[in-house]
Amino acid sequence: MSVDAGQDTALGNSPDDARTSLDTAAARNLATTTKSAPQMQGISSRWLLKALPWVNVNAGTYRVNRRLSYAVGDGRVTFVKTGSQVRVIPQELGEIAALRTFTDEEVLTALAERFGQREFAPGDVLAAAGEPADTVYLIAHGKVDKLGEGSYGEENRLGSVADGGYFGEQALLSADATWDFTARAVTTTTVLALTRQDLEQLLAQAEPLRTHLDAVRAVPQQRTNRKGEADIAFASGHRGEPRLPATFVDYELKPREYELNVAQTVLRVHSRVADLYNEPMNQTEEQLKLTVEALRERQEHELINNPEFGLLHNAEYDQRIQPHAGPPLPDDLDELISRRRGTRFLFAHPRTIAAIAREWTRAGIYPTPVELHGHSVPAWRGIPILSCNKIPVTEARTSSIIAIRTGEDNQGVVGLNQTGLPDEYSPGLNVRFMGIDEKAVISYLVSTYFSAAVLVPDALGVLENVNVSNWG
Repeated sequence: MSVDAGQDTALGNSPDDARTSLDTAAARNLATTTKSAPQMQGISSRWLLKALPWVNVNAGTYRVNRRLSYAVGDGRVTFVKTGSQVRVIPQELGEIAALRTFTDEEVLTALAERFGQREFAPGDVLAAAGEPADTVYLIAHGKVDKLGEGSYGEENRLGSVADGGYFGEQALLSADATWDFTARAVTTTTVLALTRQDLEQLLAQAEPLRTHLDAVRAVPQQRTNRKGEADIAFASGHRGEPRLPATFVDYELKPREYELNVAQTVLRVHSRVADLYNEPMNQTEEQLKLTVEALRERQEHELINNPEFGLLHNAEYDQRIQPHAGPPLPDDLDELISRRRGTRFLFAHPRTIAAIAREWTRAGIYPTPVELHGHSVPAWRGIPILSCNKIPVTEARTSSIIAIRTGEDNQGVVGLNQTGLPDEYSPGLNVRFMGIDEKAVISYLVSTYFSAAVLVPDALGVLENVNVSNWG
């Protein structure tokens, strides 16, 4: 059936609307499109990889030699929670300084059973300065401030203890000790407490523990410097020809060794794709480029979070501090960088950096940014604050800020890798041909080898439990 002129006009297909040139959809069949290289959302700035100085580890293992240190028992205690009841793992009592080398599990179990659970509300006082220090406190959950009196009678905050921390260990060694600070709960706090009376009941039955504590009391304190290292004897300010002290620098007998970690994947490309579809872009090269980017992202994640060598896990507990009020205040940043000489970089999650900026604005502070590798980045006291989205943000909207000093010459934090690998693609990363299988798929093994080492404890510090959601 034919369509008359009236119908053709009604349908918008009048002779005036007829196409008079080649349609664009058809023309594209003969044209070469202008295209971008494959893109990837998961690429971040990876400032940590850029900031760390990298040490070539030809032997695959890096040993950190240090002076002998007698500073022990500065770890955190782990607990087991069943409903609302909390108990301490007996072996974890070895994290307390006075019990570090005590290994009698039967006695430790008996000691752990004598810790009683107590609950404190915000503002409650756990211990008062000047009163008998007759209780050991293990912080299962919450935060406790240590307070002291200043020169003019004002109250000074001396520090804080949070989850896994402890205080009052002097009660294990002396019945006459007194508190030299006041401990006050900042949040709702759950503690496990051991009284001196309960301890003495156990000491009457446990000869090994009594002998151990007697030996700890007998260790001469003057053998260490303020960093806990074996002291070096010397004389100064003398006249004449007195006999000079003889000394030597003692080393750790079992220094820590860092083995290179590996991140690997197998890249597969069908030979037909590699043969026929390499114009205008090399398919294998583009696949490899994105695979390497993903491996580098994983490398930075491991450098932050790996339980063996990650920065968050390798900071000593006396280099971990808690914020004064929750959000990252300027005073908190000052305390963090003051814990070490020559702090070179601060690393924080982007949300934490936003929280820092809010506190600066609230305080009317506008620090001058600094230039780093051609980029303008925020800075505090001239120290760059670099973004690192691998630092976790918890469900409670808290995160951490990492401060590091870098370089071997500066006794800082260094990255470890090995260069000159077979089939090396970039420093510390190689791509090795694995063959072609019966399905004509080409395989490449992509590997990167890396680790990080903290040369001395104060090279790395962490401001923990920072509130990144303070919008007040």
